[in-house]
Amino acid sequence: MQSDSQYQTLILGAGAAGLMCAAHAGPGVLIVDHARAPGEKIRISGGGRCNFTNMQCSPEAFLSGNPHFCKSALKRYTQWDFLDLVEQHRIAWHEKTLGQLFCDDSARQIVTMLCDEARRAGADLWLQTGVVDIRHDGDGFVAVLERDGARLTVRARNLVLATGGKSIPKMGATGLAYRIAEQFGLPVTETRAGLVPFTFGEETGLKPLAGIAVPGRAETAGTSFDEAILFTHRGLSGPAILQVSSYWAEGTPVRLDLAPGAPIFEALRAARQQSGRRAVATVLAEHLPKRLADHLVQAEGLTGNLADQSDARLRALCDRIAGWELTPTGTEGYRTAEVTLGGIDTDALDSRTMQARAVPGLYAIGECVDVTGWLGGYNFQWAWSSAVAAGRAIIAAG
Repeated sequence: MQSDSQYQTLILGAGAAGLMCAAHAGPGVLIVDHARAPGEKIRISGGGRCNFTNMQCSPEAFLSGNPHFCKSALKRYTQWDFLDLVEQHRIAWHEKTLGQLFCDDSARQIVTMLCDEARRAGADLWLQTGVVDIRHDGDGFVAVLERDGARLTVRARNLVLATGGKSIPKMGATGLAYRIAEQFGLPVTETRAGLVPFTFGEETGLKPLAGIAVPGRAETAGTSFDEAILFTHRGLSGPAILQVSSYWAEGTPVRLDLAPGAPIFEALRAARQQSGRRAVATVLAEHLPKRLADHLVQAEGLTGNLADQSDARLRALCDRIAGWELTPTGTEGYRTAEVTLGGIDTDALDSRTMQARAVPGLYAIGECVDVTGWLGGYNFQWAWSSAVAAGRAIIAAG
């Protein structure tokens, strides 16, 4: 065991929240992470271009046991503040649909920016470093770390939990923050995979549709999203599906509208009058991908030409297109989930500082907290906002 190292603040996790906090927490900061490189989830995000925030970011886009908890941090460090930082570092960016902002070049630029900001603030970064033990000795936090085959003791006045959630374990995700929180008496709500594809049993017959994508609407539990729906070999994915997955409860159906607002019934009736000898699937394929049109027509048992179909049968087909109900057997789980729902209970934290109410000096930020955003840059913005809130609080506390 080597001699003790003394720091003002020890941050566990060199991801989005941890690096951002280090840049705002003042002098004497040590960031530790078991990964080989910082910001690995940032690097792979957004198809390698990092959807780093959203123009439309607001508290309504976040799920939590306390929907008001996120408001303070989001208000005091906004998407515009982070965009200013991106522009200060001369990172070119562009806006995609629904307010999503991406790097023109590479997500690595965001990682470099954050590391530069943390380094400029004087923070030390220890990678490939594991946490063996952590405790509070009455004066501060004492962490036993393992690095380069040796064990070191680090003492710090403040401890920041920024290790994320359980999503994408192949990137090294663990439940470390939850275990440490519970060790210090902070409750942790039930966690599950969020922003994740659905899986279905063989009986649904979806496998032949694998690879088809349509702009549509997915709805569950009274919440719906209009974005792309993708059929996969295992079930359903695409932005609309990932969004509703965060609201889905096991055993409940998901309702799909495969052509929102499209007057398909009227089109089929008109085609029946003008060219009734055409096949139903042929006309439907003018509005939907051909394989999907064939599947839906077969599922409704429609045989013969358009002229053979009554209004009632055409209406039934259109009702399926606009309201196809499917009940998932489950989700792909943490393996492919973009985020973890649930986490450290917000009732145990101060919303202005992210500090534990009952444990002075202990902070929790980012994904490990029970605050989860929509798909589209919202979770990164929560990482930035919560990290800045904690960092400023640490400086204010002296």
